[in-house]
Amino acid sequence: MTRLQLTLNLPDELAQRAQNAGLLTPEAIETMLREQLKKHAGENLRAMWARSPGEELTPEIEQEIVEEVRAVRAERRKRSSS
Repeated sequence: MTRLQLTLNLPDELAQRAQNAGLLTPEAIETMLREQLKKHAGENLRAMWARSPGEELTPEIEQEIVEEVRAVRAERRKRSSS
């Protein structure tokens, strides 16, 4: 497991509200990062789909999809093993 130390500069009100909501704990930050990574992967897949031809799946596009799926699966395996 990698250990990181972060320093954040937040407006006082936001920092207080986040602290009160329990969002500044390591567990909460891990959850938020995982959610954002999933969202990012989905956005990448949608963008790739939008670039694809309407009716034809070219070998290049198919390879991009395969690579994206492999990356997501590798990330899931990495998470489940840690």
